[in-house]
Parts: sequence; structure tokens; C-alpha cells
Amino acid sequence: MADASLRTALITGANRGIGRAIADGLAAHGGFRVLAAARQESDAQATARAIADAATGADVVGVQLDLADPAAAADRARAIEIDHGPIDVLINNAGVLVRADGLGVSLADVTDSLAVNAVAPLALIQALAPGMQQRGYGRIVNVSSGWGSFGEGLEGPAAYAISKAALNAVTLSLAHTLGNAVKVNATCPGWVRTRMGGQEAARSPAQGADTPIWLATLPDDGPTGGFFRDRRPIPW
Repeated sequence: MADASLRTALITGANRGIGRAIADGLAAHGGFRVLAAARQESDAQATARAIADAATGADVVGVQLDLADPAAAADRARAIEIDHGPIDVLINNAGVLVRADGLGVSLADVTDSLAVNAVAPLALIQALAPGMQQRGYGRIVNVSSGWGSFGEGLEGPAAYAISKAALNAVTLSLAHTLGNAVKVNATCPGWVRTRMGGQEAARSPAQGADTPIWLATLPDDGPTGGFFRDRRPIPW
């Protein structure tokens, strides 16, 4: 049974990279029950065991959650909440990156990128945010990218840039819908050394996780409906 004194945080794509660093950080932070989600059950369970071993006393559970089918992902999120108790913090971290420009990318890759990077996060918010509203507390963090910023030129690969711009739109729209008690923010972690970012990237996963963790732990007077890098606002 979940400890009622802990906030429960669900992190998608928690088995590696920035998602794993966020899960590590929240487990070490204290005050959280961490639900480390991955596409494969075995990856989720292995991640939970590794985090628990590293953070003595941490409450970490691995859960299977695949975002390829957004409607199924929403159903799975509701089932996770039934099994593990109310979810107070949702971190939409999982994503896909297809490296092609707007003329070369396939429409199938654009559709798949939108599904995982934008529509599934919206589906998870629709599944979990009503409960947050009823309880009067919630923190939703959408891990986006400067490549999805119109203000920074949408310079990334087409499917990724388009889908992250859509995720930013989800962020702002849902922040208006949910009000101040359930805070919804987007973050750009910067160029991070992950499988997606490559080993030449300037930042470690822990550095990329800092702003998402900050947004996940905002006080009641913290911001909502913003886009942040290094804890500072950046343009949409």
C-alpha cells in the first residue's frame, strides 16, 4: 500500500537518459513515491531496482507504459493509478526523434512522432489531471525542446520540431484549463548526453533533469503555463 505521506510521481521513459535522471533525482529528493515507467515491463522493473539500490529507503516502483497508442496509454495510466494510488506529479518525458527534414520525413514518422511526443502526453493529462483537480494539487511537466520553439526557429528535424511545438501547445492550453492548483509547464533540458542527444552533448543527464525536477516540486505560488530552460523562461 502506498505511503499517504508521499507524493506519487509518474515518469514516462524513466529507464534511461533524462527520464532516469529525473527518477533518480526525485527518489533522492525524498517525499516522493516514484513510478518509473518504460515501454517494457522488464526495463521498468530493472530501473526501479537500480534506483532503490542507489537511494536507500526510496519508494520506487517500475510500471509498464507504452505511448505508441495514446488511447491505450491513457487506459494504462488509469490502471496504474488504481494499482498504486493517486498520481500527484506527471512527467511526460518519453519521446522519439526521427532525423529527417520536412521534405524527406515520411508522413508515417510524423504521425508516430506526434502520437508519442504530443498526443500521448495529452491523453495522460486527460486521464490523470481530473483527479489532481479534485484533490487540489498537481504538477505536470512536459519535457519539450528548444527545437519545438517558434521563438528559437523550429530548427530541429521536422517531425521532432513539429511534435514538440504541438507539446508546447498542449502545455499552454491545459494550463489555461486546469488553473493554478494543477501546474502545467514545459521544459527544454538542453543538449544532453543521452542515446538521443549523443555523447558529444554538453550536458549530463543530471543537468538536463534539474529543471524538470524543479518544476515537479514547485511550491503553491510557482508558475504555470510556462516554458523553461535552466529554471528561466524561454520563448514559445
